[in-house]
Amino acid sequence: MTLLALTMGEPAGIGGDIALMAWAGRAETATPPFVLIDDPERLRRLARMLDLRVPVQEVSTAAEAAPLFAHSLPVLPQTVPVAVAPGQPDAANVGAVRASIERAVALARSGDVAGLVTNPIHKQVMYQGGFAFPGHTEFLASLLGVAGPREVMMLACPELRVVPVTIHLGLAEAIATLSAEMIVETGRVVARALRVDFGIDRPRLAVAGLNPHAGEGGTMGREDEDVVTPAVARLRAEGIDAIGPLPSDTLFHRRARQTYDAALCMYHDQALIPIKTIDFDGGVNVTLGLPVVRTSPDHGTAFDLAGSGRARPDSLLAALSMAAFIAGNRARHV
Repeated sequence: MTLLALTMGEPAGIGGDIALMAWAGRAETATPPFVLIDDPERLRRLARMLDLRVPVQEVSTAAEAAPLFAHSLPVLPQTVPVAVAPGQPDAANVGAVRASIERAVALARSGDVAGLVTNPIHKQVMYQGGFAFPGHTEFLASLLGVAGPREVMMLACPELRVVPVTIHLGLAEAIATLSAEMIVETGRVVARALRVDFGIDRPRLAVAGLNPHAGEGGTMGREDEDVVTPAVARLRAEGIDAIGPLPSDTLFHRRARQTYDAALCMYHDQALIPIKTIDFDGGVNVTLGLPVVRTSPDHGTAFDLAGSGRARPDSLLAALSMAAFIAGNRARHV
């Protein structure tokens, strides 16, 4: 049985809601078993608030969790120091949020779980609590000592996989930061992950242009001619099936999506807008280039939905299923 670790996420957000819902609907959705790293008393109060019959069972090790999952929700206790009100985050709880992630990474690294799934955090609150990383992806890379190849964020759903080459940067900074080397490094990581994690023998990469019409031959900006085109040529010279730069306004319609296995995008919204339009509830965030499996729901903390019963667990269920799928592929690849 493949056991996954699920982190707390921002406790005032919907992470607890969707974790409880995922366990409650486990039979209908064939949810992979997971151990939740969270505050058991918080979860019990939340289950009562949501009118969910979820027996929360504290465990001291991951090994205890798998046999319990069929009839109770196994929880490795991580106490939050300040009582949580849904939708009202408190920076005093950031330490517990961070510790939950660190414990999940340690469990995955030791092999006690097959991978980790991270519930959404709220970056502004994390920063207020002293968190020094742009986001989950960078924090995980630091915990795991990843120096190269670079960690890469993929957003995936059944119809599309996209990878932003620059991630949590303002648009002006993203353009200034983008380089051919970054595109090549990202392409290498993505091509390998498509083979190892997704079981695609001959992965195909589509590389989006930065400017409208992929620069229109340099008349709408030189970046596509001077940065993106040389990067694609280097990837092809290494034996990676990459094409581009391609105009991003024609890259994501149904017919175009049949021609590639993942699209490399030059900045955050170029990647996230199409996937969230195509499958807002079912998208999954996957971190590539790490020695452990990590996925996450592709949505935020949704403070306005927390504790209301209106949150949907679809993306978390997809993240759990994808983590189990990738873990299985990695095991077969060894």
